[in-house]
Amino acid sequence: MSTAAPAAPAASSQPTVSFTRTKPGGNRTNPTTEYSALLRTVRDAGLLRRRTGFYGLMFGLLVVALGGVVTGFVLLGDSWFQLLMAAALGLILTQFAFLAHEASHRQVFESGRANDIVGRALANLFVGISYSWWMTKHSRHHANPNIIGKDPDIDKDFVSFTEDDAAATKGISRFLTKRQGYIFFPILIFEGLNLHLHGFRTVFGRGTVDQRTLEIVMLVSRIGAYLAIVFLALPLGMAFAFVGVQLAVFGLYMGSSFAPNHVGMPVLPRDSKVDFLRRQVLTSRNISGGWFINFFMGGLNYQVEHHLFPNMPRPALKQAQAIAREYCETHTILYTETTLFQAYGTVVNHMNKVGLAAAKNEFMCPAASAYGR
Repeated sequence: MSTAAPAAPAASSQPTVSFTRTKPGGNRTNPTTEYSALLRTVRDAGLLRRRTGFYGLMFGLLVVALGGVVTGFVLLGDSWFQLLMAAALGLILTQFAFLAHEASHRQVFESGRANDIVGRALANLFVGISYSWWMTKHSRHHANPNIIGKDPDIDKDFVSFTEDDAAATKGISRFLTKRQGYIFFPILIFEGLNLHLHGFRTVFGRGTVDQRTLEIVMLVSRIGAYLAIVFLALPLGMAFAFVGVQLAVFGLYMGSSFAPNHVGMPVLPRDSKVDFLRRQVLTSRNISGGWFINFFMGGLNYQVEHHLFPNMPRPALKQAQAIAREYCETHTILYTETTLFQAYGTVVNHMNKVGLAAAKNEFMCPAASAYGR
């Protein structure tokens, strides 16, 4: 598949940009009308209609798969082949996380309450992460993708997504930041644990949490039951290995599905004045590859369309892509789509480029720095 508008090779390592300088094109005099026209087109095509049957089928298939893992776990007993069950469980839980993500976007049911009930149950009871934490963080991301100081997904964590954050690192953090592109995917094996910890810190923290008591009960019950079953059924060392493999596969799969969406795309200053249509399209990247990639990434491969129409169900995204891509071409808005491995290469290159800011800071003359040179 190809892009509707020529994709710049530099997309693999985009710097922070100001759209008052880059002038992405299109009719900027009335951007609201531009997006409204696109939204009306997809709505008239019936692409915002809920596909509850699809999600029911997906949930049913995942429950069957989960039942297969549980059966295998029981039959294998004290065997190191249990690690295969752990890996399979990590994959299945990621697919449940995709469904929770779609429910949080109101893609499954017309009723917001029904989506919240299902999303909270999937996130807390099946996946083991806080639905409230995810909703708060992800809503901020969708409103301000790749905008410094507003998008929590590019806030400094173990890695730095902006040169300013990279330059501020010290000690061992600086050493790792300089090489963060190369270690980015390996450290995703810890992302599963990180997601669980974020959830627990949120529900037991002081901030506002929707349905706090319910989420605490759900998370404690889910994590407690899971660990009890594993550690009672398996020898101690094997139990630790089982949990470690499951978390590693879950974290790597989750991170590998979300990272290609925005990493390496333009990063905007906090005070950027960019209309909704361009803000969503220019900071997002689609992944080509057909039905397998669509299943593998839980629909996240249509990231442009997902950001333009966040409540659009997964089965409609492919048809919406044809409309959105043609619309962007007509209005001279850069629409980016690459293969998955091209996107991974872009992520590594971009993260290494950002990490170079840490290396530059090492060789900065203190005297020159003091005088702003």
